Amino acid sequence: MGSILIKDTTREERIRILNRSLSQCGGGCENCSSCWLGGGSIDGIYQDYIDGKREIADINRDYSRRHAGLQKG
Repeated sequence: MGSILIKDTTREERIRILNRSLSQCGGGCENCSSCWLGGGSIDGIYQDYIDGKREIADINRDYSRRHAGLQKG
């Protein structure tokens, strides 16, 4: 697999990358309303990556920080 960075991919490739990566959760994306962490729609979580605005690593880091903060309280 090549680079998943925005600068190295097209919008269509980013969609394929997400679908391929997220289908490994075991549940499949068909009729799915949230990611395996219960974070909401995949398009909603990763729309900035699809649109070429933010890298996956940045989105995942921010999501993890928010999720960890909810667990503490």
